[in-house]
Amino acid sequence: MRWVNVRPGRRNSILLGAIPLLAILAAYMLAAASRHAANPSDKLLPTPAAMFTAMHGLIAEVDPLSGRLVFWADTLASLERLGIALGICTLSTLFVGMVLGVLPAARATLGGLVTAIAVIPPIALLPILFIVFGLGETAKVALIVIGVAPFLIRDLADHVAAIPQEQLVKAQTLGASSWQLALRVALPQALPRLIAGLRLSLGPAWVYLISAEAIASDVGLGYRIFLVRRYLSMDVIIPYVAWISVLAIAMDVALAQLSRRAFAWAHGHRR
Repeated sequence: MRWVNVRPGRRNSILLGAIPLLAILAAYMLAAASRHAANPSDKLLPTPAAMFTAMHGLIAEVDPLSGRLVFWADTLASLERLGIALGICTLSTLFVGMVLGVLPAARATLGGLVTAIAVIPPIALLPILFIVFGLGETAKVALIVIGVAPFLIRDLADHVAAIPQEQLVKAQTLGASSWQLALRVALPQALPRLIAGLRLSLGPAWVYLISAEAIASDVGLGYRIFLVRRYLSMDVIIPYVAWISVLAIAMDVALAQLSRRAFAWAHGHRR
């Protein structure tokens, strides 16, 4: 038997995936118990009870200053910024990426510009964005768009440009115009690739969001993490980081399911 031919079933895959997570959780519990046995006031590795107490106040108790449930207000603000930015990225990628991929002249003209923007570290542009757009929501959304959209555009344009020439020739033989080539031949093959690109971009998008919120914001998951760090409040930071991971995983799973259901042909026999 060769290990490369071993394919776990769905249930076994879930169990195997849970093993590392449970191992990390068990290691944390042991380390936290050990540190608190030596120093009951230790803040570096808070116990689950301490995290539950700290988070209960943020989740279920109204903040007297803002009049909001802090945890849910932070979550909603961050998801709203991320959703708007990814929506802009998706629309701009569909338009620009398709144009660059379908039209060689457009690719020759604008390809270099997109590449130049893509290689600029987005975080380095954050001060410029705050100066140009101010400290409001526009700068935060713009940072995510600048960080994610060029990557998606380049990837989609390359994918569309790599469509076999035979398909384009056959479509033109049947009388397809440039517009029909884009909509009937290129677009159906581009959409699964776009969803895959969005999945890969979720990590960087969250990084840019947290960075922007940490510098200039009064609500948001990143803002809260950097606000409480001055008090060494690991009992808040760790649950917030875990919650961000849960949100990112949920978004990734949702995009994966959307791709499998809408474009099953693009996934072949894969589970």
